[in-house]
Amino acid sequence: MGQLLRQMEEAKTYIQSQTAIQPQIGLILGSGLGELADEIQDAIRIPYESIPHFPISTVEGHAGQLVIGHLHNKTVIAMQGRFHYYEGYSMQEVTFPVRVMKALGVDQLIVTNACGGMNPDFNPGDLMLIEDHLNMTGANPLIGSNDSTLGPRFPDMSRAYTPELLELVRDTAKSLGITVQQGVYAGITGPTYMTPAELTMLRKLGGDAVGMSTVPEVIVASHMAMKVIGISCVTDMAIGEHLEPLSHEQVIEVANRTKPMFISLVREIVARL
Repeated sequence: MGQLLRQMEEAKTYIQSQTAIQPQIGLILGSGLGELADEIQDAIRIPYESIPHFPISTVEGHAGQLVIGHLHNKTVIAMQGRFHYYEGYSMQEVTFPVRVMKALGVDQLIVTNACGGMNPDFNPGDLMLIEDHLNMTGANPLIGSNDSTLGPRFPDMSRAYTPELLELVRDTAKSLGITVQQGVYAGITGPTYMTPAELTMLRKLGGDAVGMSTVPEVIVASHMAMKVIGISCVTDMAIGEHLEPLSHEQVIEVANRTKPMFISLVREIVARL
């Protein structure tokens, strides 16, 4: 057994020793958006530091625990806080929890994040359904030896964000009276926010929003044939020609304002999966 498979098995075994619930749906809850995990019923909360081989979240606003239980009669596992490449973790470490979710039986993943809006038609507080991404990190979590039991050496990414689930999210949002934008998410490493010239470049390349997460997790989920929904909360406008100074506190403040709408949307998506 390869090292990655062994580590996955050890993490899975530990999590299964804490609960008999077998999750079907995975949730990755980003900056300021972790409150949805508090709605999970019959919840077992497992701190990341107690799980073998898990990194530890170091970002303000991330609780740093797995929450496993029931949401709308579906069994779910939620990451209340995620890991980022800019924290100094490898891409393999950043995406390890997605590997473990798959080992636990999860085949549908909802990934959320806070992002900057580059599309001038967007506004702070909008939710954007991710239809595709640009990997601008200069790295890839699949670099290195490939274990064919996890996925192919050269995985197809043309349906990384599952088309039929995009339609489900659009229909769900419409039924709730929530307007959702749709676009391309540009993933960068961070931790710096981007310069005006960099943002202008990304917009010209086709990006509608920019953020420091999500792309590695989606690559790994796609590698393992998981179905994926990606939703971004636009916390600020990142338009190169009109860029204003930005702080992490501003990002969290807008994410918190958007929280009720976000939670209601994801809650109903889970119910319909």
